[in-house]
Amino acid sequence: MCALQLTTPVNIAPSTLRIDYGTPLLLLGSCFTDEVGARMQAAGLDCLCNPFGTLYNPFSMALCMQKAMADEELGEDCLVWHEGLWHSWLHHGRFSGPDREAVLQACNESIHQVHRYLQRSPIVLCTLGTAYAFFLADTAVSSSLQGYPVANCHKLPAATFRRRRLSVVEIVNCWNEIVGMLPAQFVFTVSPIRHLADGAHGNQLSKSTLMLAVDDLVDKNARCSYFDSYEIVLDELRDYRFYARDLCHPSDLAVDIIWERFQQTYMSEDTRNRVRQKEKEWRRQQHRPLHSPQQ
Repeated sequence: MCALQLTTPVNIAPSTLRIDYGTPLLLLGSCFTDEVGARMQAAGLDCLCNPFGTLYNPFSMALCMQKAMADEELGEDCLVWHEGLWHSWLHHGRFSGPDREAVLQACNESIHQVHRYLQRSPIVLCTLGTAYAFFLADTAVSSSLQGYPVANCHKLPAATFRRRRLSVVEIVNCWNEIVGMLPAQFVFTVSPIRHLADGAHGNQLSKSTLMLAVDDLVDKNARCSYFDSYEIVLDELRDYRFYARDLCHPSDLAVDIIWERFQQTYMSEDTRNRVRQKEKEWRRQQHRPLHSPQQ
């Protein structure tokens, strides 16, 4: 009698790309990137995770990369004042603050930091979250920023922006330019986080657009590859017990499974053993005794 199978295993093709403790990793993308990046940092790997903050759409990620590659600082026109804080159109809200000069300095330091990191020829891991992007409306800003893609809306009024779904060609063109200018290896993945603001169908259209774009990039560039994060959650795990309470974000267990599959794909057995040991050490360091020892 055949054993009953309750999952559809996602078979990830073996990769010649190898990651070890001498490999610098630059991680960009959605909050799923933060989850995986936290596990890499706990394992003591050499990684720079979301230095611009959480990014969701491919245009914003590409624009950040272009700024970093050129080591091009932002001007004050790239900041906006809203609800008592200065915000950067290029950065996540964790850079926002009441002091304009301090915000601008922090934003520009993130650009310089990535520029320096890119000199080490890292592996660039890009997690694309959504094909929808927000652009500054013509009536909302100065002429120099009209049509500028933003990484975060910072809770400004909807009239400040126009929103649309990027095309496959647009995504491929902007990332082809970046891949062609860097000697790095690129690993693309699509975030399994569900963006349901446009409904389930809109989410699928968005994710499908990202997948088609990445497939084209991988097909045209030998230094680009794809990792199946989205498929592992949506096809192999395929159960709401692998989601957080919002039913959109993968649970910690799901991220742990993806992290394990990532290691199996890109790391040798020796490196995986070292990762496990480092993770154990990190967990011990996080432990706090309930009672202080008596003096």
